Amino acid sequence: MTTKQIKSRIQRALDNVPENVLEEILNYLEEIQGKSADKVVMSQRIRKILSEDKELLEKLAQ
Repeated sequence: MTTKQIKSRIQRALDNVPENVLEEILNYLEEIQGKSADKVVMSQRIRKILSEDKELLEKLAQ
């Protein structure tokens, strides 16, 4: 898929996203601007781990 096709699909998806979610998407895009692909991937993996283990981490914190 070309960059143009991807951007077109993103735009179509954004047109169907609830308005209150759009700001979160914008914040995420601004956050990753200027970061290397490796740092973005690492950040995504850390977020995934934290969200998957949230309950365990909360118990450990107590």
